[in-house]
Amino acid sequence: MNQTKPSADPNWKKQIALFLISQNVSLFGSSVVGYALIWHITLETSSGTWMMLATICSTLPQVLISLFGGVWADRHNRKYLIMLADGFIALATLLLAAAFLTGFQPMWLLLVILAVRSAGAGVQAPAVGAIYPQLVPAEHLTRVQGVDQTLASVLLLLSPAIGGAVLGTMGIVWTFFIDVGTAAIAIAIMGAIRVERQKRRENSLSMAADIRQGLSYVFSHPQLRRIVICYVFSFFLLTPAAVLSPLMVERTFGSEVWRLTANEIVWTVGSLIGGVFVSLRKTFRDKVRTAAVCLVGFGVCFALLGVSWNFLVFLAFMCISGFFMPIISTTQTVYIQEITEPEVLGRVFSIVQIISASAMPVAILLFGPLADVISVESILLVTGALLALVGIVYGCTGRSVPLTNDAEPKES
Repeated sequence: MNQTKPSADPNWKKQIALFLISQNVSLFGSSVVGYALIWHITLETSSGTWMMLATICSTLPQVLISLFGGVWADRHNRKYLIMLADGFIALATLLLAAAFLTGFQPMWLLLVILAVRSAGAGVQAPAVGAIYPQLVPAEHLTRVQGVDQTLASVLLLLSPAIGGAVLGTMGIVWTFFIDVGTAAIAIAIMGAIRVERQKRRENSLSMAADIRQGLSYVFSHPQLRRIVICYVFSFFLLTPAAVLSPLMVERTFGSEVWRLTANEIVWTVGSLIGGVFVSLRKTFRDKVRTAAVCLVGFGVCFALLGVSWNFLVFLAFMCISGFFMPIISTTQTVYIQEITEPEVLGRVFSIVQIISASAMPVAILLFGPLADVISVESILLVTGALLALVGIVYGCTGRSVPLTNDAEPKES
């Protein structure tokens, strides 16, 4: 059952083009700062515990605010929520730059800013996930989000290189100004897009009632419930590769900034190839099975990272891992959009985001200190094997919902 409505705007291609440009410009600036902050902490501390703290600050506020963000995304105009969140994050980054310029540079301040940026993402992410069906006809959702993944991968390919170059030559403060500038551009472009406030079946005076309704919807929906359970285990097991790989590079292969940059770049090259594949593929008939295959691929590649015998082999497996990300991200996002009622879509995305994101800080509480006791390689080997098992179970137990004739994506 597909509940998304085709866009009635004959100029939807122009509207979605502006939206994709806005979001990817914003993503570029955020990525430059994100890499710079993590690398700065890694190089200054070489500590799994500090990586744990940085990860918690980057994810926990987003988890806490997302339930409210989902309700706001269903109650208010999603366009303005996205713009406000971008502005809030940029202001926090500007204040951090000012503090660093005055010589006030304690490590704890970086954790505070990571938390503030995370809270802004908690408002922005549900609105972004829910706005696509308002801008794009249902039959084009997979293709458009494949294009989005490709654009994001191109910019993410540039952002670690630029972040590394700026960090190594000009210092971390200039990466903050890049983020502020790109946020201003993104907000200006977003302002030119016409997005109506979505219709609601009923008005609720209670935030708590809206949250309870969203939770009840997700956990009473068999397909959404399977996605949530899969995400809990998957993101828990993805954490070591996502968070501790820079630490493995620094400890095993060397602490040069170019190595940390190469680690991010090859992942993004793989994601770029995967995004192009999704754009050309246009649609996936069985989205559950596709996601399951990608999870198995993730698990195998992450386990092989743990037995990499030199840096080039490590980079090769990291690149292959990146290929699977846009495929699983696009198929599961479109799948959620297809099977969810439009008026609860913001809350559904917020709940899925909360449950998946909360798995990472819980996981890093275990894996961060553990990385100071045993090797990161051992952690990757075990968690990779378990992640492949999760993919197998998800593929065997989940089934894509058959689409109605009028909502079925059309091959073109």
